[in-house]
Amino acid sequence: MSYMGQQPLTVRTIFERMRTVYGDNLVIDALPEGTTRTTYRALADRVLRLVTVLQDLGVRPGDRVGSFANNSSRHVELYYAVPLAGAVLHMVNIRLHDDQLEHVISDAGDILLFSDDALSDRLTTLNLPSVRKVLTLGQDVEDLIAEAAPCEELPELTEEMPAGMCHTSGTTGMPKAVVYTHRSTYLHAMAACMVDALALSEQERVLPVVPLFHACGWGLPYAAPFTGAELVLVGSDTSPANLARVIAEEEVTWAAGVPTIWTGLLPLAADLPSLRTIGVGGAATPRALLEAYDRIGITILQIWGMTETSPVACTSRPRRRHHGLSAEELLDVRARTGTIFAGLEARIVDAAGEQLPWDGESVGELECRGPWVATDYWGGSPEKFHDGWLRTGDMARMERDGYFTIVDRSKDLVKSGGEWISSVQLEGACLAHPAVREAAVVGVPSRTWDERPVVVASLHEPLTLAELRTFLTGRVAKWWLPDELVVVEEVAKTSVGKYDKKVLRSQLAEMVLP
Repeated sequence: MSYMGQQPLTVRTIFERMRTVYGDNLVIDALPEGTTRTTYRALADRVLRLVTVLQDLGVRPGDRVGSFANNSSRHVELYYAVPLAGAVLHMVNIRLHDDQLEHVISDAGDILLFSDDALSDRLTTLNLPSVRKVLTLGQDVEDLIAEAAPCEELPELTEEMPAGMCHTSGTTGMPKAVVYTHRSTYLHAMAACMVDALALSEQERVLPVVPLFHACGWGLPYAAPFTGAELVLVGSDTSPANLARVIAEEEVTWAAGVPTIWTGLLPLAADLPSLRTIGVGGAATPRALLEAYDRIGITILQIWGMTETSPVACTSRPRRRHHGLSAEELLDVRARTGTIFAGLEARIVDAAGEQLPWDGESVGELECRGPWVATDYWGGSPEKFHDGWLRTGDMARMERDGYFTIVDRSKDLVKSGGEWISSVQLEGACLAHPAVREAAVVGVPSRTWDERPVVVASLHEPLTLAELRTFLTGRVAKWWLPDELVVVEEVAKTSVGKYDKKVLRSQLAEMVLP
């Protein structure tokens, strides 16, 4: 006998709340071609018509439907229409190389692709045997929606049905697909809105600069409407000038994206009085960036997660025991990774898989598990999982109450003379120098020390290695001081804006240090 309701946790629950309780709230397309506004209620009507379109096109429960698009309300419509039709929305990363695109679309078995008009020509050059039809999100979809009636009888959805699919970044090989269920999507959205998590509420106007094609848009297309937070979407133009214009004109209060976005916006950010919080993820937030935004009254909230964790799993919010710390000490706390979300578990383990103590000193691989953490990839790839735990590949130290700090990616640590150097921490120290715009650290072979750190940087003004080493002295251990400074116009990045260490190592392949 059950004493509680058994309603399934599905995307439909979020959808129904969005279109009823928060039906008057806005979704704003601040796109290069112009700004338009619609309500959640009107968007929901289009979603139901799009479900009819999908069904008329032969989409059945379990089928995969791909999106190939920038951030817009039309992309958000797919986030709801495809799962409500019982199918699986596959968010395809538009920045992948052609061979990767062919791989991920064929790997998913997408039968339909919905593309931004400006991107559709690229798909015509690819070999996509599973795809029956490519539809543009402009005229093609508008014509079909205009002729379609809203779907009145949605398919029955269960919690364990797949709702979404997203491939990893593929920095060490071809991308692997993570499948999100209705249940995991619902629980992730609920957890993300908690006060100690992203703290989204109906009072916020949210700008996801993070692409909706990457890691489920950090779950914001579900978490924001769940609480009635309004959405602002900027399409393909994420330049600092355009972001500043949109934030000012649309009174954005909460924004999210990778650190390089907010480094670029910083010179303009003092003139954005509505902006209160910036969620920063995808890479560690440099302490200097936290400090710079604090000075103008904007709080950076450091976020950690992976495609495999739906993706947001942790935020760096000071704990009760941190009360009374000085402003400088609190900055140190916020520069750490934070506490795993309620509902998830985290631990650190050694190379043999044995759990390490939470003593603030032991460093091991971070593992996590929970109801919105993957236990395998689409098609199977068990080496990254064991006993229900996800091997994250991040090396971390855990404090006694679970507040943890990611030291580095395991493959990015620099081993020098038998000791480890954290590329993440050294990058953060370099970025505090006023001449440094971007800084990535990689290990280069050394005849004496096994490896030594090399800084690859783009600069605001000239800087020598000697000047950088002098600046870093006292900020990092003496043996962490870099042996080379390579100045570039722009540091190589992955398709989602992270420093591409694979490319950087290739560029420095001929370098051997004493």
